[in-house]
Amino acid sequence: MQSPHAPIPATDRDSDLAATVVRERSRLGNFIRRRVHDPLDAEDLLQDVLEELVEAYRLPEPLEQASAWLFRVARNRIIDRFRRNKRRSTDLKGTADESDQEYRLYLQLPGLDQGPEALYARSIVLEALQRALDELPPEQRDVFVKHELEGSSFKHMAQSSGVPLNTLLARKRSAVLHLRSRLQAVYDDLET
Repeated sequence: MQSPHAPIPATDRDSDLAATVVRERSRLGNFIRRRVHDPLDAEDLLQDVLEELVEAYRLPEPLEQASAWLFRVARNRIIDRFRRNKRRSTDLKGTADESDQEYRLYLQLPGLDQGPEALYARSIVLEALQRALDELPPEQRDVFVKHELEGSSFKHMAQSSGVPLNTLLARKRSAVLHLRSRLQAVYDDLET
């Protein structure tokens, strides 16, 4: 009886590899094609991921959960491709008045017309934004949503709620600082 950490014989590994490729190729290809606009690029990416699978199977340690590993590698390759394309495109950062910067998030989202890779990156940023908004205290979240998303002025919010203007400004500033810090890691992942 073999120990659980004993090397798998080459023929067993080859048959495991072949079975994994046959089982996952179609699903993986569909996953990639939904996120990469150009069919040739999608096929190249699929081949790259499968080549990486072959290399992983050559390692002494057996590959656990090959399906999850394949999709994780494909996702990372798609993000890498988006980063390269983003570097080539124009900078999307807007300029802002210095006095207003501490109260604005200036969310940088890839455009809807920039292809499936951009849409995928956009969805990652929006999911991270929603998680970060959910982490905020209700008072900060409400001020942020009313000002940033609904376009209410601080003056109007102060009049309608009875909360002092400076308190609303402080809540919005705290919300923005929290959201910036939470989203920075996501932007760093997409840009590097």
